[in-house]
Amino acid sequence: MRGLALLVGLLTVTSGSTCAQWSVENSGSTADLRGIDNVGGGIAWASGTNGTVLRTEDGGYLWQSCTIPPGAEHLDFRGIQAFDSNTAIVMSSGKGDLSRLYKTTDGCQTWKLVAKNPDALGFWDSIQAGDFENLADHRYDQEEALILGDSVNGQIKLWEWKEGWEERELEANYYVKDKADQGEGSFAASNSVLLFARTPQLDPTWKYIFRFASGTSKHSFVSILRFEQTKTCEPCRAESLRVETPMAQNSETSGIFSLGFRSDLVGVVVGGDYEKPEDSTRTAAYSEDGGRTWKLSQTPPHGFRSAVAYDADLKTWITVGPNGTDISTDDGRNWRAVHPDPALREAPDADRDWNALSLPFVVGRHGRIGKLEGNFNPNPIPGAPEP
Repeated sequence: MRGLALLVGLLTVTSGSTCAQWSVENSGSTADLRGIDNVGGGIAWASGTNGTVLRTEDGGYLWQSCTIPPGAEHLDFRGIQAFDSNTAIVMSSGKGDLSRLYKTTDGCQTWKLVAKNPDALGFWDSIQAGDFENLADHRYDQEEALILGDSVNGQIKLWEWKEGWEERELEANYYVKDKADQGEGSFAASNSVLLFARTPQLDPTWKYIFRFASGTSKHSFVSILRFEQTKTCEPCRAESLRVETPMAQNSETSGIFSLGFRSDLVGVVVGGDYEKPEDSTRTAAYSEDGGRTWKLSQTPPHGFRSAVAYDADLKTWITVGPNGTDISTDDGRNWRAVHPDPALREAPDADRDWNALSLPFVVGRHGRIGKLEGNFNPNPIPGAPEP
């Protein structure tokens, strides 16, 4: 069961320097925060241990503690998907039916239990809300979601949830042709090991795609599932590809903890060994062909990293973890650490103890929430296409 994550500040870089700051916000919570979803317009939701859900409607100036969902007092909410100030779905991670989905439609005053993992040996790792049949149109539906789980009996588990349905294994499981390795699973560290995307740059006949990361102590994979969809067949054909990456370290506590793509072709994965947070061995890799091949970063992040995200405005990748923050302006080939600046009276731990990203927000242990203020003023990636 690799769905076991970890720990978990601040970030603004002045021109020509590598100092950084996340402006820290008062969450009013001491929970270890594992999930964050920025809706936009000042609205964001966060989640964590002991059934904790937080919400802001003013860009983080004030964070509201939500009512704990029924029966969730001891659950660990690793993922959250929000849609507006009233509506969100939160996912707990745990063995068997401790993996659950709760939904609120009234600003988290009340919650409804909408799904439990029916597989006693299963473990849910990541959730992405979306209209699976219309991903090409970038439709993200509050009534549908895909859930990635650890393997059971040699099969990686993909679950489909839809309002009013009984939970069921996703039809896409049929297309995952590669049998899972013994004990293969994903890390539920930051709800970012499952991604949706369109694929026109790979092949215009393919209408949509999703990627997910998984692995064992000896292997680390990115799987790609893509589907063609037309008005006459939904889908017409499907393809699955399981790619081995160079991120494995012969340890149950190491591998890929987060993946991101800034375009259909350019992607980054980060991770390492969460029991060795200072070790920079195999902490990042990058792809230039949609995830079909991966190369280790030449200059890796400076320690284990649990989340990565691309800031399109800054043309910068940002990755965070327990011992610091790193940025890359060359699509993951090289990373540099960012540090607090004592001259600006920034806290000495301003760059560290973070778990998950949904820019401009970052969350971490003991209720820490930060918000990216300002910018890094990075040099643009030479010749990089617009995402």
